[in-house]
Amino acid sequence: MPNQPAETTHCAQCGTEMSSAALSCPGCGRLVHTERLKGLASEAQQAEQKGDFATALAAWRRALELLPPGTRQQQIIVAQIDELGRKTPAANLSPPPVPQANKPGRVGGLAGIGALALLVWKAKFVVVFLLTKAKFLLLGLTKASTFLSMFLSLGVYWTAYGWKFALGLVASIYVHEMGHVAALRRFGFRATPPMFIPGFGAIVRLQQHPVNPVENSRIGLAGPLWGLGAALAALAVHQFTQWPSWQAIARVGAWINLFNLLPFWQLDGGRGFSSLSRPERWLAVAAIGTVWFFTAEGLLLLLLIAACLQALSPAAPSKSDRIGLVQYVTLIAALSAICLLDDPVVAEP
Repeated sequence: MPNQPAETTHCAQCGTEMSSAALSCPGCGRLVHTERLKGLASEAQQAEQKGDFATALAAWRRALELLPPGTRQQQIIVAQIDELGRKTPAANLSPPPVPQANKPGRVGGLAGIGALALLVWKAKFVVVFLLTKAKFLLLGLTKASTFLSMFLSLGVYWTAYGWKFALGLVASIYVHEMGHVAALRRFGFRATPPMFIPGFGAIVRLQQHPVNPVENSRIGLAGPLWGLGAALAALAVHQFTQWPSWQAIARVGAWINLFNLLPFWQLDGGRGFSSLSRPERWLAVAAIGTVWFFTAEGLLLLLLIAACLQALSPAAPSKSDRIGLVQYVTLIAALSAICLLDDPVVAEP
């Protein structure tokens, strides 16, 4: 078929012919979507006055898409998004510490320490997590693409490992992905619902891009943070039911989330490292090395190598991100602690 000519329009101010997809007039420079931009600015300001930062951020991000790159107006909106991003609760979310689990090895001397406190803490965490997040988690299942792809993954894992482990593993992955969705919503991003890929996990595709490393970090680390909550929930269920599958779900889920903290490419750890300054990256390296020394978790060696390479990178930001560092290091310690559990028996009759 012959190429279709691009649709054209004319500038309302000077009459210059231009593409219908243009954001500004090539003749006089007039912004094409001036009225829409004014409406979005008004919407964002009203939402900010009400303390609804997610709605305000969403409006500013839509406005950003209507502005040509490099313009003064775009720079102003990016600065506004930066300021609002620091006010949103997602920017200050830090995970609670997790007591060490018991496993023979370099930490054999920790056996039995704090077992009662761990049980009480886990039960409290799970109750709070379920009461505050259950409605949001159920909402995600209303998306047909999420539900159908989840059902397909469940069937694959069921065939390989049995229904108990399959159900818990799929739920753990789903909670992880919904953590990303929750952070995206708080920062006003558009994104696709979670899509499961059997044997791989699940993905959430961003339809808008972060404007600064801190946003990128919070969105990336939100998945493992929620994944940690799912692992703790599985441990609590195992504690009260003594079903081996739930301990297996907790340990495997923790290992998957730990792998996602690899500071490489588009993995969650790569996003988490993007906001850390060079000194903070070396602190993260030291933390990973320390946790590896006490846990002997082999995966941490891979994280250690990748973290060293990131610390040597000249692309590290100059500004520090202490919250991001605390989140990353705490996740490393907490998930590694859960990985100390005895090797699970996955398949059950």
